[in-house]
Amino acid sequence: MATTPKKTTTSKHGFKAGEAIVYPAHGVGRIQAIEEQEIAGYKLELFVVFFEKDKMTLRVPVAKTTQVGMRKLSDAAAIKKALDTVKGRARIKRTMWSRRAQEYEAKINSGDLVAIAEVVRDLFRADSQPEQSYSERQLYEAALDRMAREVAAVSEISETEAIRQIEQNLAKGPRRAAKTTDADGFETETEAEAEVETEFGEQEEAA
Repeated sequence: MATTPKKTTTSKHGFKAGEAIVYPAHGVGRIQAIEEQEIAGYKLELFVVFFEKDKMTLRVPVAKTTQVGMRKLSDAAAIKKALDTVKGRARIKRTMWSRRAQEYEAKINSGDLVAIAEVVRDLFRADSQPEQSYSERQLYEAALDRMAREVAAVSEISETEAIRQIEQNLAKGPRRAAKTTDADGFETETEAEAEVETEFGEQEEAA
């Protein structure tokens, strides 16, 4: 099928070439160009988005930016809200880990910076606490990476500095509860500082 790409414009639907954006499934990327391709006689406009850390280029149809959730970078107020979120009390649901893991993944891929910060907050473990399981660690690092990339892009600092800033805010929060897993695969709380949320959405403090 013949495809003829050509650059058309530097701005479209409020986005412009050279601008950093957030694509929910991959995080922060940069629009390299806005192309027009002709496929089987039909013209299709595309944002060419490059993700530096992943060394990946994605072509996003201009008409589908809202559908896929592509958005501009957060403003300074949203960054502050996210950093304040990680200082909060961890909120743990009394559900199977597999179910919570799916919820964490959904938050990470939502593109919502505060939702991602909630994952960072809930899965963070201080040095004095039991180590995370492999799957917890993977999700924590994925959330931390997504959050750090956007904090770095908005604040114009390196990702290393952004991670340090996030970790400093995590350290200011209440002590996280030590967790153990019972025979049925449910996590239980052993410290009073964590807030527990039941499956019905009711909140209580662990005794």
